[in-house]
Amino acid sequence: MSDPLTRHSYQFVTSRGNEYFCDVDEEYLTDRFNLTGLNTEVQYYQYALDLITDVFDLECDDEMREAIERSARHLYGLVHARYIITTRGQHKMMEKFKNADFGKCPRVACHGQNLLPSGIHDIPGQSTVALYCARCEDIYSPKSSRHACIDGAYFGSSFAHMFFLTYPNLQPVKSSRRYEPRVFGFKVHASAALARWQAVEKEKLAERLSNEGLETGFEAEEGEVDDGSSEGGEDGIDDMFGVAKR
Repeated sequence: MSDPLTRHSYQFVTSRGNEYFCDVDEEYLTDRFNLTGLNTEVQYYQYALDLITDVFDLECDDEMREAIERSARHLYGLVHARYIITTRGQHKMMEKFKNADFGKCPRVACHGQNLLPSGIHDIPGQSTVALYCARCEDIYSPKSSRHACIDGAYFGSSFAHMFFLTYPNLQPVKSSRRYEPRVFGFKVHASAALARWQAVEKEKLAERLSNEGLETGFEAEEGEVDDGSSEGGEDGIDDMFGVAKR
């Protein structure tokens, strides 16, 4: 590797399940300005930082060591979110993007567009990482369960969009193609979709009003429809076969 890396950082980014992360330069990790405010967000902050920068020499039991290692992973993730919006960090993520290290868009109309990791929230613990497609401008869940548990805050909600501002040449043409449902080659009429949507929304509204203990009025309406349909049905059958009413 051309960049100086600590042993712990190298082990982290090369371990299975951490393929979305790029390596954070040791110089960036040791600059206290880049770590401003993180001491209040990470338990055992100093020990975790010492572990990441390979100066950890505390004698402790296995339970304490495991807790510090968890904090070190969390600290590295938070620093990573800051690093990848720097010029150096974006360049490293650009190389991974070009290599499709983050996967390709599963949408057929996007024709295998490369994805970028993105956080839905910037606060840790709110959501896991998503994958952003710049062609359809939508987000997807990672295929692998190893990646699906990564905190989205380790990438942030701004990175993917800042990336394409930095590298506009990598911005794909927006996809305007939409799938059109067809039956035997004919488009499904819009009124059919509207009727289905209205029926679903009516059921949701009735359920919501019922849960609030309010009269919906839908019950009487349905009862009237049922009564009318049953009477009309019988009369229609009698008339059809010429059966006289008694």
